[in-house]
Amino acid sequence: MSRTTDRSRARAAARLAAVQALYQHEMEGTPIPALLHEFHQHRIGATIEDVEYADADVDFFDDIVTGAHARAGEIDLAIEKKLASGWSLARLDKPMKALLRAGTYELMARKDVPVGATISEYIDVAHAFYERRETGFVNGLLDGIAKDVRGEARG
Repeated sequence: MSRTTDRSRARAAARLAAVQALYQHEMEGTPIPALLHEFHQHRIGATIEDVEYADADVDFFDDIVTGAHARAGEIDLAIEKKLASGWSLARLDKPMKALLRAGTYELMARKDVPVGATISEYIDVAHAFYERRETGFVNGLLDGIAKDVRGEARG
């Protein structure tokens, strides 16, 4: 397997883990340092109840979780700006909020990752939780945010 494929898989696993961690933070209020420790020690690369968690790019995971948390206000405003009239972040379920926050952070802060790759990866993460309609929502919303924060759309 090539280094690029290994890195790609490790980053995909990091994104999924980051969404799970951000969801857990919102649900339980677990402090970020404790959450990072828990994922490092007990989730990333572990097997829990016959479910194997993939090895993830830990630095990438840490960046998404800590960055999304640190820039939460700015990220939530960017998301709210793209929601349909009459919708607010509060109307979205918690897994969707975690996913959009992680994706928005990556679009804002990780200019080293192409827009198309970022959006495509978060659509893949959305497939783990949602049906087609919601994955289309993720695609459209992150594409709109990419236009705002990077001046470019998916492509």
